[in-house]
Amino acid sequence: MKLHELSPAEGSVSKTKRLGRGTGSGLGKTSGKGHKGQNARSGGGVRPGFEGGQMPLIRQLPKIGFTNNFRKVYTTINVGELEVLEANTIVTAELLKSKGIISKIEPYGLKVLGNGTLTKKLNVQAAKFTDGAAKKITAAGGTIEVK
Repeated sequence: MKLHELSPAEGSVSKTKRLGRGTGSGLGKTSGKGHKGQNARSGGGVRPGFEGGQMPLIRQLPKIGFTNNFRKVYTTINVGELEVLEANTIVTAELLKSKGIISKIEPYGLKVLGNGTLTKKLNVQAAKFTDGAAKKITAAGGTIEVK
């Protein structure tokens, strides 16, 4: 293959419209812009959202909501979901992801919530624990480790 043999993929490039090249072309005289008016001028037309002076819809609707740029996003899991693991397992976010219990690890790591019951002794390593989760894990004989 040489440089002079290269060509774009079939159908990816369309021919440019040749405007103002006689009436036979179908795009002569006014070049497809109609007669006079704002849209026939160079640089003509109105900005997006302009409704001819009527109050635009975007300004009629109320501003709602708020995005907190400083929020901390955790992957959450309940204590009851750890019941499927074997006893004396070291539970980390990576282990839970590899087993398919969680789908992804959020930027701030794993947070364990206290919903459900736990009967097995587990060593759980997470970024955060709720009070209920910590009590249930330690009551089952396990340990918690904040990392």
